[in-house]
Amino acid sequence: MSMPFYVSPEQLMKDRADFARKGIARGRSVVAVQYADGILFVSENPSQALHKVSEIYDRVAFAAVGRYNEFENLRIAGVRLADMRGYAYDRRDVTGRGLANAYAQTLGTIFSSGGEKPYEVEIFVAEVGDLAEQDQIFRLTYDGQVADEHRYAVMGGATEVVAKHLSEHYVEGASLEDAVRLAVSALGQTPGENGAGTTERVIATAHLEVAVLDRTRTQPRKFVRLVGQRLDALLGERGPVTPDPPAEATPKQEPAPDSPADPTDQVSGQVPPLENPVTGEPPVAPPIAPSGAPPAPRPEPTDPVQPPTGPEPT
Repeated sequence: MSMPFYVSPEQLMKDRADFARKGIARGRSVVAVQYADGILFVSENPSQALHKVSEIYDRVAFAAVGRYNEFENLRIAGVRLADMRGYAYDRRDVTGRGLANAYAQTLGTIFSSGGEKPYEVEIFVAEVGDLAEQDQIFRLTYDGQVADEHRYAVMGGATEVVAKHLSEHYVEGASLEDAVRLAVSALGQTPGENGAGTTERVIATAHLEVAVLDRTRTQPRKFVRLVGQRLDALLGERGPVTPDPPAEATPKQEPAPDSPADPTDQVSGQVPPLENPVTGEPPVAPPIAPSGAPPAPRPEPTDPVQPPTGPEPT
């Protein structure tokens, strides 16, 4: 009988951690910033339908980076847990700490089990309080670790560059306008060539996903998305948007098999192209008959040639 292949537990956990970190690093960064009236979330997300920042309950919000389908499952599970707890007990019993603990147990169990791959996600669970001192931001990693963040937090993408910019320019108790401009400016920081310095790019407003937990709202639900003219007014004049490099100036490279497949950094592989695999040409639609014209007759199926039939020999 052949012996099974042995891998030490330390090496197995290291490989799983490297796999998860690699997937998360491909995502675009998400920034959470505390300001005078609540907590701000900003992310670069060209998609207007697939959100990285969402509402969980009255005072609790959720933000994530990594594989979209995985953190969407976590978000839905959090919404169900919060609704059930709020209905069975009281709405005040739904807290960010309780949801963070539930997420930590789920992520830790998935990471330590050998039957499935670890989740390639990092998430924020934030709760806004009646006072600024009561605001809470919890950061959860792929292996279930929980960190209590203060002032600001960054995950995904070029974390070190974005966090450095925030640490140098963050001001306690800033207004919403100043916080939005700081967060967007930090997301625009990109490492220079060979790691020397940083360059700043201007991100288009349509590619930004911005939301806040605003404690000054009179409604029980404190989550608000900032879009359109309101976001433009907060950002002010920023200069021309940094264009993408032209296609002819970028050397053509084969895409990696695990490259992001959609604007929200879902790293589930590439979508197969709708083309003929033999000729490489796109599909051609059949011609459309003019209005009022009778439909074209369908061609009769061709039968295989049969030998002529005659009288059977006697």
